[in-house]
This record gives sequence, C-alpha cells and structure tokens, in this order.
Amino acid sequence: MQSKQLIRRNFLLTGIATAGLMALPLPALALTEAGARALVDQLVGEINGVIASGKSESAMIRDFEKIFVRYADVPIMARYALGNDARRASAAQMRAFTTAFQGYISRKYGKRFREFIGGKVEVQSSRKIKSGYEIRSTAILRGEAPFEVTFLVSDKSGKNLFFNMFIEGVNLLLTERTEIGAMLDRRKGNIDQLIADLNKVG
Repeated sequence: MQSKQLIRRNFLLTGIATAGLMALPLPALALTEAGARALVDQLVGEINGVIASGKSESAMIRDFEKIFVRYADVPIMARYALGNDARRASAAQMRAFTTAFQGYISRKYGKRFREFIGGKVEVQSSRKIKSGYEIRSTAILRGEAPFEVTFLVSDKSGKNLFFNMFIEGVNLLLTERTEIGAMLDRRKGNIDQLIADLNKVG
C-alpha cells in the first residue's frame, strides 16, 4: 500500500503533469532543448499560479481543466490510457471517452492543489531522447525531502506538448492506464459504462 507521503507526491506531481502534460505555445518550429526547458518552466509557473490564486476548489478545478485542454495532447493520452481496448472502440466512443478522461483527470488531481501550496519544481537538466527531450527536475515540498521528477516533451503531434512524467522512476501515465484498465475489467469490458462512470469519479 502506498504511503500517505507517496500519495501526496503523486497528486502534486500528477497535477503538475496534467495541467502540465502541456506545452508553451511556441512558434511552429522544431522542438529544441531550450524550448523543452522553457515549456517545463512555463507549466510550473501556470500550476503555481493556480495554487496561489486563492480561488475556491471548484474554480481551481475549472482553471486546471482549461489548461489541460489547451496544452495537453488529450486524444493521444486518452487513447493510451484506454490501452488495447481503444482499437475496438468506435469513433463516437473515443470522443466520449476522451472528454470523460479529461474531466476525470482534472477533478482527480485539481482538487488536491490546496494541499501543496508552497511546493515548487526546479528544472535541473535536459537531454535528447528518441521521442523528444527528457527534462529532469527536483520537486520541493514543505516538510519533505526533495525528489526527482522527469518530464518528457515532444512535438510529434504538431506542437510542443508535455506527454508524460516520472516521479522517482514511476511512470504516471502508465499508472493511469492500469487504473482505467481495472475499471473497465470491473465493468466486463463495457466501454459505454466506463465512460458514464468516469464522468462521475475523480
């Protein structure tokens, strides 16, 4: 069972990832190391702004979803989260699932922002990888030891996007895929039921 501290870390960093999973709206040029680093700096600033806004939880979640929809490659993320079952889903089901997924992520992690006021992430290094750039950062929370967070940045969808992250080696997008897969199994593979229920949880 995950410790309370690890769960808190996951919520914070996944929150950053999903507000996050985002790109700085840069010109339509090939992704560079500087651009990837700037993207991570920007997403951290966006999240810190929401956390420090003093808004109600519901307003913060609305802001979070707007950021997510604007900057994340939501269709690609949703398809990955659904896994192999995405192949048998109809186009209409995938559209509905994608919308449900974005709301689920926004609610699940957006409501945890208030717990992490004062936290921050500092970019430390970057390197080229096959899919784009890997940006290594240090997460600093009040009252806890710093820990590593790695962001993966790509422009393969046509613009700079943050498409995954790792917390101390834990793949967060893969974690969501596992959780959603388990939800689908409990519904005996019924994608429509999964979509309906995903709209209610998080």
